[in-house]
Amino acid sequence: MTVSTYTPEPGIAVVTVAAPPVNALTVRGWFSLAAAIEAAGRDPAVHVVVLRAEGRGFNAGVDIKEIQADPGYGSLIGANEGCAAAFSAVYDCAVPVIAAVHGFCLGGGVGLVGNADIVVASEDAEFGLPEVDRGALGAATHLSRLVPQHRARALMYTAATATAAELHAFGSVHAVVPRDQLRAAALTLAAEVAAKDPAVIRLAKEAFNGIDPQDVRRSYRYEQGFTFELNLSGVSGRLRESFLREAFGGPERTD
Repeated sequence: MTVSTYTPEPGIAVVTVAAPPVNALTVRGWFSLAAAIEAAGRDPAVHVVVLRAEGRGFNAGVDIKEIQADPGYGSLIGANEGCAAAFSAVYDCAVPVIAAVHGFCLGGGVGLVGNADIVVASEDAEFGLPEVDRGALGAATHLSRLVPQHRARALMYTAATATAAELHAFGSVHAVVPRDQLRAAALTLAAEVAAKDPAVIRLAKEAFNGIDPQDVRRSYRYEQGFTFELNLSGVSGRLRESFLREAFGGPERTD
């Protein structure tokens, strides 16, 4: 798993995640992503950040195998803290963050995108929270920033996904482009932002966060409390094991 940062042109930092096969991040991966975004925002030469990923999809959430393999709750706590750190890094980044989304954007991916300033997506992008099928809750805070309230509830309760075209109609996705044009579209938009006075842009980002009607950090941490409750009750472990067995094969539970 790698998180890399490069500057394709002055003022633009591109943070790229590559965690084959599906960009499901480990605890370490979430914290690495948070550190990369924070570092880019602190750099006075950076005026805008583009967050993108390599591979089949943008992000598939947390690495469930890592959590399930831990006999205690260390990996679960770490994943929750890592997600909170990465989501906050995007939201609190001193400069605007443009999310360039392709393929699947699930679970933690929605957390990242929901906290981004602008979203550009490929035509094949789809967004959703499969948490109810995994015995977890979370990122409803961020999904609610992408779709209206009743649509968000339907997506959460059914574990269905919404298309990039649907989110574009809602106004939460800035543009939908063919997949092979996604990187170029994100960089073109980033160049427009980077050309503005950086002092104004940084204050504009701070101003928008200051008038946000919802404290996204607090609401997300509130959601996480229910994930911990599901884990303590044993529901999460049972559903995670069922998912992993169906996805990868493995022994049945014996307890």
